[in-house]
Amino acid sequence: MSGALPPIEQRWPDAFAERYRAAGYWRGETFGSLLQERAVAFPDRTAVVGGDQRWSYGELAERAATAAAGFLALGYRPGDRLVVQLPNIPEFFSTVFGLFQVGILPVFALPAHRITEIVHFARAAGATGYVIPAMAGGFDYRALAADLVRQVPTMRHVVVVDGDPGPFTALREVGLGDVGLPPGPQPSDAAFLQISGGSTGLPKLIPRTHDDYIYSLRGSAEICGLDETSVYLGALPIAHNFPMSSPGTFGTLYAGGTVALSPAPAPDVAFPIIARERVTITALVPPLALLWLDAAATNRHDLSSLKVLQVGGAKLTPAVASRVRPALGATLQQVFGMAEGLVNYTRLDDPEEVVVHTQGRPISPDDEVLIVDDEGRPVPDGTPGHLLTRGPYTIRGYYDNPSANARSFTEDGFYRTGDIVLRTAGGTAGGNLVVQGRSNDHINRGGEKVSAEEVEDHLLAHPQVHDAVMVSVPDVYLGERTCAFVVPRGEAPTPGAIRAWVRGRGLAEFKIPDRVVFVDGFETTAVGKISRNELRRRLGQQLAQEQSPS
Repeated sequence: MSGALPPIEQRWPDAFAERYRAAGYWRGETFGSLLQERAVAFPDRTAVVGGDQRWSYGELAERAATAAAGFLALGYRPGDRLVVQLPNIPEFFSTVFGLFQVGILPVFALPAHRITEIVHFARAAGATGYVIPAMAGGFDYRALAADLVRQVPTMRHVVVVDGDPGPFTALREVGLGDVGLPPGPQPSDAAFLQISGGSTGLPKLIPRTHDDYIYSLRGSAEICGLDETSVYLGALPIAHNFPMSSPGTFGTLYAGGTVALSPAPAPDVAFPIIARERVTITALVPPLALLWLDAAATNRHDLSSLKVLQVGGAKLTPAVASRVRPALGATLQQVFGMAEGLVNYTRLDDPEEVVVHTQGRPISPDDEVLIVDDEGRPVPDGTPGHLLTRGPYTIRGYYDNPSANARSFTEDGFYRTGDIVLRTAGGTAGGNLVVQGRSNDHINRGGEKVSAEEVEDHLLAHPQVHDAVMVSVPDVYLGERTCAFVVPRGEAPTPGAIRAWVRGRGLAEFKIPDRVVFVDGFETTAVGKISRNELRRRLGQQLAQEQSPS
């Protein structure tokens, strides 16, 4: 690792760290030891199923060790950072557990990310390697890698884990030689970097330690009732925090269960896998849950093994929530959390009222939750307010981003989530959170987080755009869609040309405005200033009124 790079660490004050260890949350586990222990305990049990591959725990551990040696043979050392952009394939696990084992840090990117995001992740993290498939979902990641190498000269290797590597390095062909594996990382060391939801500009980088992340997935696995008989379907992109650890694929491996991978979450792809592998639990975002519920009416596959359907990433409406059990015969579990830490669940034995109408309560007794007004004063239960939190798996700061840390964390270590929530009071539903929305420009498009500010920056780069504002519009299917209000410079381009421009800037497809509306100008204050948050609110409100039935 270059000496010019800031170290990647996540540190809790000593008093808090001692408390979390004494309470048994942090047990001194690492991801490397986790996999090794499972491989010794049940080497022949199926760990991962994907495509035509079926790996036991023993085989997964062997493949991870081989991958670790391969990266060392390429010259990577503990503390180096590699952007990992892999789809739902078994090689995801052999790769990342190999990196975990030797203390090389994955920087998790999602399959949908494109060149703008990947360049940002590589530069922000100081990554010197990029790990990809050759092809996935009809997209050639080798072309993306070639573009990355041109823009980031410090990128030493592009490593292709499956398929034809083209001009790059196939991991399976790396000469291992006499490379020995170094001692593993410490439990308090950073294990990887995740990406934030990107509420302002490009996503921030989130360091997670072995100690804190393993606690969150272990606690999640306990709440969700996972054991060695559990079969978890990875339907969402498994590099995302939700299907990775809530309890996700990692929580399933911790419990000794089986992870089955679906290349896509569509019912016609996922339902046959559920039937064949006898899947017991999976996770979706609300639009996909609605799609599954509709598809279940004509489904011919045996879904009787599915006991739990988790829904998170965006708020699930009560009308849809109430359909889950009748349509799928599974228990709904609402999940509300964030990559920065705090995760809330409805419990599997909660009354239907709680499951349908709330987003649950935290994993840990030591998850501290504050709900405050605009002045930072606590509000009573039942009153919406800003959600702040700290705890044994909630970070204390982003990586190398002092300005974001000053905005996002209080002096005493509470993370300002940006969510507006209320906490229920009294009765069986007492203490559960109900999500009301976001307090900033974050647009939640079907569980994909879109920063209005980021897209606006790209719109403003268009030579025929004078000004632009992106707003959210309520949508029955996605929860929110995006609309760009554009003030043209000279002759207005077509909406299609604007959308093509943004797409051509290398953004993920879900960030492309769903709609483009041209306007003559935006309202300003008496002194000529524009409050963009207020402008977004007004324009979104105006659009919603125009679309509502008279």
